[in-house]
Amino acid sequence: MQVLVRDNNVEQALRVLKKKLQREGVFREMKQRREFEKPSERRAREKGEAVRRAKKAARKQAQREGLLPAPKRKLPAGKARPGAPRPPSAV
Repeated sequence: MQVLVRDNNVEQALRVLKKKLQREGVFREMKQRREFEKPSERRAREKGEAVRRAKKAARKQAQREGLLPAPKRKLPAGKARPGAPRPPSAV
């Protein structure tokens, strides 16, 4: 894994590296490897993860087909949604 440091901005490079490691699941794996996990617990955990992935894939597919409503979008901070009451102006 490689992260470029631009303009000697090490803090930003560290944030990017942490985000990449989080996305890859490195932190989760490190936490799991701290203690011994019995094979039966490992199988149960992996099966649960597989079930969650399958449910998520099925939910996304149903949303694409229009059987479920799409998730609500989050608006950026400072933007009001259309039709929302506006605060009184200080005139």
